[in-house]
Amino acid sequence: MNKIISLFCILAFAVPALAKKSCDELKIEIDAKFKAKGVIAYTLTVTNNADVRDEKVVGSCNGGTQKITYTRQK
Repeated sequence: MNKIISLFCILAFAVPALAKKSCDELKIEIDAKFKAKGVIAYTLTVTNNADVRDEKVVGSCNGGTQKITYTRQK
C-alpha cells in the first residue's frame, strides 16, 4: 500500500511539471531522441491545439496549450 501511495505522490508532482515544459526545450529533447534513433528528414513544428490536423503529435507543451507535431519529409 505504501508503494502505491509513493507512486501516486511522484506522479502527482511529475506530470504537471512535464506538461508545463517550454515548447523550445521539449522540441530540442524530441529532436535529440529522433537523431539518436537515426531518424532523418523530418520536421518538428509547435502548433496550437486547435490547429493540429493530420500531423502526428509527439509532445505537449506550455501547460498543454500547444502540441509538437512530427512530419516526415520525402
